[in-house]
Order: sequence, then structure tokens, then C-alpha cells
Amino acid sequence: MIRVGMSTSCAYPLATEHTFRLARLAGYDGVEIMVTNDEGTQDADALLALSAKCELPIMSIHAPVLLLTHFVWGRDPQVKLEKSAELARAVGATSVVVHPPFRWQATYAQDFLRIVRQTAGTYGVEVAVENMFPWSVRGRSLKAYSPGYDPTLMDCDSMTLDFSHASLAGRDSLELALEMGSRLRHVHLCDGSGSQDEGQIFDEHLLPGYGTEPVAEVLEHLAAQNWTGQVVAEVNTRKARTEQERLNMLRETLDFAKAKLGAESTVHRGRGSTVGYPGLLRRAGRRAITALRPNGR
Repeated sequence: MIRVGMSTSCAYPLATEHTFRLARLAGYDGVEIMVTNDEGTQDADALLALSAKCELPIMSIHAPVLLLTHFVWGRDPQVKLEKSAELARAVGATSVVVHPPFRWQATYAQDFLRIVRQTAGTYGVEVAVENMFPWSVRGRSLKAYSPGYDPTLMDCDSMTLDFSHASLAGRDSLELALEMGSRLRHVHLCDGSGSQDEGQIFDEHLLPGYGTEPVAEVLEHLAAQNWTGQVVAEVNTRKARTEQERLNMLRETLDFAKAKLGAESTVHRGRGSTVGYPGLLRRAGRRAITALRPNGR
């Protein structure tokens, strides 16, 4: 069965321990650690302690490649990637997610594919290059990534498919998944509602089914292929008005994935638990997140 994990980015900027507890309560199979300025995402011993406490394995590590993590582990992108792989090996994760280089990282960009392959071999993990999107500044396209934002055009061994990024780039995710073929090893589960050409400017990371990407079809395709990679939820829950609403959003995302992957609907571990969450003290049924549903349905 394909495991479905939850990225710590789903609850950003909440503390790492908080995210582990949410993943446990929602019923996810594991956690992806987005390495950020929070030292808790960088410490192998602390992460292993949380993993044991919440009985959730760490499935993958997302390297600190965002602009907001520019100074995490220094400024050398190769060092960042290597430290991410070292962390993955230390916590038992099998995958590292990395973005293509920014165009101003000229030396790194030139050797990127060699560095990715070398890092994967040295640390014994998959390094999956994620699809990104073109940038637009004042209506003008900017080449932000080098050699580009589409890993299918690169000679890399492993790739990550992100639905929100595909949407912003104007790509059909099913076509993209088919192009990736056996090199598709990691999926960031989310959705998007439109491309930059259609006026969309934000990387939305909507709940699956709330956008226009063929998320269900991709998951069904992977299940039919007996795919052996990982699916990790990477949805934006910052619009949640309460902790219970955030938890409901995470459960809805997981239920969507399990249904499309052919597994039974998840049994939510810890529902009604009173461990550590003032907002989760009462037993609450699954409420429709009316304000966030398409057309209020």
C-alpha cells in the first residue's frame, strides 16, 4: 500500500512537535520534515524523539531551498543538500526533496545534476528534484531557475511532482506524471486553481479537489501501476480559523488520498484525545469547512 505522509509545512509556522501531533491525530502514515529556521527541523536527535513519541516515521526531508531559508546551514546550496541527505540518513528517511537551482546560483546550477547523483549515492537516499514554475514580475516572465523549472527536461534519476506548482506553470499533472514515468518517486499532495497565464500569482497548495488539477486521476494511475514511491500532503491550512478546523482539513486531505489510492478510508487515530491541544479537547464530528469549499458546498 502507498504510504501517505504529512509535511511539516502543512502547519507552518507552528512548532515541529505540534505538527507531529497533528499528523498523529489526523491518521497519517508518517511525516516529511521541511527544514526551516526552526532548529527543531534540523536536529536529528530531537526529530527521532518526536518520531518515537508520536509513533510516526520520518519519511522524507525537504532541503532548505526556499528564499526564507536562505541562511539555513549557510549559503552554499551543495552543503545544504548534503546536510539534508545526512539528516535523512540519521532519522531513517528514504527521500530528500530538492528544488532546481536558482539562476543566480551559477556554479551550483552548472554541477547540479552531478551533485544530486553524487549526494544520493553517498548517503543512500533518493534525491527527488521537484517541478517548479516560471516567475512573473510586473507581468514579465523571469527565468528564476537554471537549467529550468521542469525536471523532465533534466537528466535526473528521481523526481517530485507538486500539483500546485504544475498548476501555476500551466501543466496538466497527469501528463507531467506520465512524462516523469519511473523517475517519479515522490508526490506533494495538494491542488491549484490556475496558471500565471490565467492571472494566478500565488502558489496556492489547496486541498486536493479544490482546484483544477487532475489530482484524483494521478493518484489512481499510481495505484494502478503498483507505484512504490511516497505521497506527502503539502496543503496550506493557514485559513483555518480554529485548531479543529485545521485538523479537519488535514483529515479531508488524507481521506481523499486514501480513497483515490484504493485504500480504505482512514481510521483517525487519537480522535477525541485530550493530549496537549486546548482546541482538540472536545470530541467533534467531521464538519464541512463551508467557507473553503468550492461554491460554498
